[in-house]
Amino acid sequence: MVINQRLIRTIFGHSALTLSLFASVPTFAAEKICAIYPHLKDSYWLSVNYGMVSEAEKLGVDLRVLEAGGYPNKSRQEQQLALCTQWGADAIILGTIDPQAYEHNLKSWVGNTPVFATVNELKLDNEQSKLLKGVVGVDWYWMGYKSGKFLAQRHPKGSGQTNIALLLGPKTRGGTKPVTEGFYEAIKGSDIHVVDSFWADNDKELQRNIVQRVIDMGDIDYIVGSAVAIEAAISELRSAQKTDEIGLVSVYLSHGVYRGLLRDKVLFAPTDKMVEQGRLSLIQAASYLRNQSYEKQASPKIKALTPKTLHDETIEESLSPSEYRPTFSVKAVE
Repeated sequence: MVINQRLIRTIFGHSALTLSLFASVPTFAAEKICAIYPHLKDSYWLSVNYGMVSEAEKLGVDLRVLEAGGYPNKSRQEQQLALCTQWGADAIILGTIDPQAYEHNLKSWVGNTPVFATVNELKLDNEQSKLLKGVVGVDWYWMGYKSGKFLAQRHPKGSGQTNIALLLGPKTRGGTKPVTEGFYEAIKGSDIHVVDSFWADNDKELQRNIVQRVIDMGDIDYIVGSAVAIEAAISELRSAQKTDEIGLVSVYLSHGVYRGLLRDKVLFAPTDKMVEQGRLSLIQAASYLRNQSYEKQASPKIKALTPKTLHDETIEESLSPSEYRPTFSVKAVE
């Protein structure tokens, strides 16, 4: 058998050239997005996490999630911003622990990394604002306003003084300040009377202790509070056998509050659709990095929920599945 050496050299030559050409084609790495939350202590931020994670998987990006452990932990969140840049994040999604935490120094923590504000308001001066490429969230004034309006309509002027205790969370962090302002505006001209306000981080034990103090006051008709406070109040009122004596109103939705609504233990809660907000923030960041058009200011419509107005679509846009657990990393499938 005669072997055509010239033919073999030609074949191998073409093969080598083909391999060389494939090797020279650039490979496009998945975008790296770093998300930072104030905490994951309640199902509000858990649901935001679910929205981001599910959208990251859908869009094929790498996602890293960090959480500061609570609104008082400013230094920890600052360190996490630096960690995101060290990781090589192409974009950072920031749920700030305080609206003014980075007003004058965001660039010192993130360099030139584009930032997307999620859920919580992020106030920045003109120089820092150049880094902000997108905002997702609702004005929490209206969360407080809708909660107050619900009570004001139940107890209009002349119906008899109705006493409430406010347990809205940390006094100056997160959305507490606008919630408080909206609530007070809504109850003007009604017979709703705020007996006392109690401020503490949204920690289960802290809020449980406050709820116990409120129950012991003896002259309270309603507890209005954060989801953490209302979840604690459901069990504490049951233990004190006062479920029928004190009504519960939450200023936002959680899994526990949702179960309370289903069982007529909670009278009212507005939702700002946390799952949808997580998805929208991820879409903003990915679209920016891919030079695609996107809505730079996105805001879901707030929905008022009562035991009689629980619609499946709204709940799916608001709450993570019951079996879902926090996810801190998503790796794009290559």
